[in-house]
Amino acid sequence: MKDLAELRTEIDGIDRQIVELFEKRMDICQEVAEYKIATGKKVFDKEREQAKLDTLTSMAHGEINRHGVEELFQQIMSMSRKLQYQLLAKNGAAGRLPFIAVDDIERENIRVVYQGVEGAYSHAAMRKYFGDQVNCYHVDKFRDAMEAIAEGAADYAVLPIENSSAGIIADNYDLLVNFENYIVGEQVVKCEHALLGLPGTRLEDVQTVYSHPQAIAQCEEYLDQHRSWHVIPYGNTAMAAKKVAEDGDRTQAAIASEFAAKLFGLEVLAEHVYYNEANSTRFIVVTNQRVFRKDASKISICFEVPHRSGSLYGILSHFIYNNLNMTKIESRPIPGRNWEYRFFIDFEGNLGDSAVKNALRGIREEAINMKILGNY
Repeated sequence: MKDLAELRTEIDGIDRQIVELFEKRMDICQEVAEYKIATGKKVFDKEREQAKLDTLTSMAHGEINRHGVEELFQQIMSMSRKLQYQLLAKNGAAGRLPFIAVDDIERENIRVVYQGVEGAYSHAAMRKYFGDQVNCYHVDKFRDAMEAIAEGAADYAVLPIENSSAGIIADNYDLLVNFENYIVGEQVVKCEHALLGLPGTRLEDVQTVYSHPQAIAQCEEYLDQHRSWHVIPYGNTAMAAKKVAEDGDRTQAAIASEFAAKLFGLEVLAEHVYYNEANSTRFIVVTNQRVFRKDASKISICFEVPHRSGSLYGILSHFIYNNLNMTKIESRPIPGRNWEYRFFIDFEGNLGDSAVKNALRGIREEAINMKILGNY
């Protein structure tokens, strides 16, 4: 029996040969890329690659080796494609992305729509992003806001996309796919719930508290200290504040934001009545124009993948190869196609960066229905 040192020496020799052969193969792949640039042929040839994999796996002996050879050459072919995409970009053959870079989005003579009611966190997010003087209006449903900008009734929409405690707002992910609207900005608003009442109200006056069920749950610890209060779920926090203001009853209070207190002329009876200090909601600013700020640093995309082993891994490898940092991945079921999913990914970068262009070119070639949702 050979000792371990001798076996490792043999493996080192084989590995050197593998590296030499790999580099020789990549050199030839560069020539293939040059040929495809000259002739306009596509980089990804699914049928050719599958036929090649079938041939290579048939050369291996035993099930473990056949599986290993298939996985090895899938990766080698993937690296070959990425090299070819890179060369296409360097030679100006990668195509242009259908987005226009701008110094800033339009902020004058615009109309903004948001979902919800006056005093809601979406209203606060809209004001925080566009300022107090913006021409704005609100609608009942998320779809109504998306339709408004698609039809030109508004220039921008402000919509919640995720909450740090409750997770994603799934309906808005789906709407980003269904409409030709694009993200151009985002605004994070801390959900800082307060207890609001009519001016001059004392805590001992309070008998009934109104708020949205989620806000009530987030303030459970505070409410447990006042068990004599009758807590009633209401449509949303802003509507609860508005009710208290309109009813004029000092025995009533609402759990809502300080923004709502200012809007409806209420007084803050108790600050920070929530237990989760990190609770925030992220809102997106959406328009029907394919534009992005020149200083944008986050990109959102969505795509589907073939329903087979390793397909998602192959798509994600484009981020690794191009040294791009993926910050988020979510999946949503595809309507009408049981057990198949659409993936939503956020990653750092700008559509003007060569690495981003390389990654997106590769993903577009290999995924199904890839869509750039925005750069912001």
